[in-house]
Amino acid sequence: MPVSSVPPWWIGIAISYYAFIAIGITEAGLGVLLPSILVDYDLTPATVTLLFVSQISGYILAALMSSIISHRLGLGAMLLIASGALTLALMAYGLSPLWSIMVVMGALLGLGIGLIDAGVNTAIVQDDRSAPLIGTLHGFYGVGALLGPAIATTLMAAGYDWRQVYLVLASLVGLLGVAVGAALLCRYPPLLHRNPAGSTTAWRTLKRSLKVPVVLLSGLFLLIYIGIEAGLGNWAYTVQVLARSTPELVAGYSISAYWLGLTLGRFLLGYFLTWLGAVRTLSVSLLTLLLGLMAWWQLPEQWLSLPLIGFALAPIFPATIWLIPKRLPAALVPAAIGFTTSAASFGAALIPTGIGWIADWAGLAVIPALLLPLAIAMVGLHHWLVRLSRGRLARLTSRAGGQ
Repeated sequence: MPVSSVPPWWIGIAISYYAFIAIGITEAGLGVLLPSILVDYDLTPATVTLLFVSQISGYILAALMSSIISHRLGLGAMLLIASGALTLALMAYGLSPLWSIMVVMGALLGLGIGLIDAGVNTAIVQDDRSAPLIGTLHGFYGVGALLGPAIATTLMAAGYDWRQVYLVLASLVGLLGVAVGAALLCRYPPLLHRNPAGSTTAWRTLKRSLKVPVVLLSGLFLLIYIGIEAGLGNWAYTVQVLARSTPELVAGYSISAYWLGLTLGRFLLGYFLTWLGAVRTLSVSLLTLLLGLMAWWQLPEQWLSLPLIGFALAPIFPATIWLIPKRLPAALVPAAIGFTTSAASFGAALIPTGIGWIADWAGLAVIPALLLPLAIAMVGLHHWLVRLSRGRLARLTSRAGGQ
């Protein structure tokens, strides 16, 4: 193919960025809409968590199938399926007259988010040209997460109800399917790429990766991380309004400030990786996270701790994904990333659900205190992963020296 006819590289990057904006809008928009859903369906903090639980089946399916679908159909087809599932779920949220239908459609939403997360992350870190953009990619998730609450707060202040807001969000997410479909019609090469199966089948590679402790611990680490991120995104507005009597408009924009902190941190990730390295960046982030969560718990009259928490959370997911190809053999990377990202999405349902059940019993004011033990567990897992990775590096060095 002549050089002049090679499709621009930036098209694939732009689609990847918008895909992460789409899932950011989807996940973060719920936090502002949750109190209205509680009232409309006459739910409690415990029963509303059925919406989170229903997403789990979709996340599990994405964890098992992302590397398989990518291998058999290609990245573009997987993104088209994912964006269609996500758009359909959001439309059902906005149009459904029954709570039970909304709960069932949560599985479709979980599938869409899980496939996008796994597919785009794998494509980015495996391309030498785009791997340095991993922080920027997740920064665009922050852009979507910042826009979701801001759009929802603004529309509801203008008189729209939560169902109409979901239809607006569905239209924004649907643009991803239009972009992917157009690129596939034009036979855009990166979207036609299929992950190679290697010397074994994709299923066997997935099974092999699940036997590696680094993969399992990385999945658990990101499960807790996303659980904290989503727990804050889903419940902070409700805590501020119902438990702390913060004015609704102030509470809504304070959640956007939380996502703004995360967005800024993501866009600055490249600087921190160069200055501190990935491991030290994670260590500093976890310490800052503990301080921010303590402040949000003990200083309820202020909300400035929320953007600090967002900034602290920012490097954790992309830095962990960036480290996976450096901690594992190349053949295991696609399956490992598919598993860890989907496990992380599983945390987005599991932990906010647990928080809701406990808050239904102990009161919404207890939610800030529930997040601290989770952050402490992440510190322990981080140090465990560092020790395992150093052990593997030492073994490889020893083998190389003996040859």
